[in-house]
Amino acid sequence: MLALLAELDHYLGSLYAPQENHILDIATLKSPEITFLVALHEARLVGCGAVRRMPGEPSTNSVRYAEVKRMIVQPSMRGQRIGEQILASLESTVRAEGVQLSLLETGALQTGAVRLYERCGYRRRSAFGGYPDNGKSLFLEKRLVS
Repeated sequence: MLALLAELDHYLGSLYAPQENHILDIATLKSPEITFLVALHEARLVGCGAVRRMPGEPSTNSVRYAEVKRMIVQPSMRGQRIGEQILASLESTVRAEGVQLSLLETGALQTGAVRLYERCGYRRRSAFGGYPDNGKSLFLEKRLVS
């Protein structure tokens, strides 16, 4: 798992300046408000993703939400809907807890990730959670209905 997250960090570091990356570290991923899932293929780790439960804030009209974080699928395994499955599992987890809004911040240069999120029903929105609207980030949301 650490190698996969290091691969993600390296990739993001090649695209954006450090202050433009909003990465949760390993210690934070272990927090109780976070669910971290992995995808295995033939007993090999091929992807992961996390969701962080967040309280409501002015940008969400005080509605609590889940924030998708740390999504990656190994490049050799892309195109097999693994990212969609990870995302659906994360959404299902928080939907079962009554969370009805999923938000995420991703980089504008990550076109594959943006396509994945939009294919899964995410739509563009304004900044949230204290993220700067710096032109490098895209902000997306999806309503989770039961």
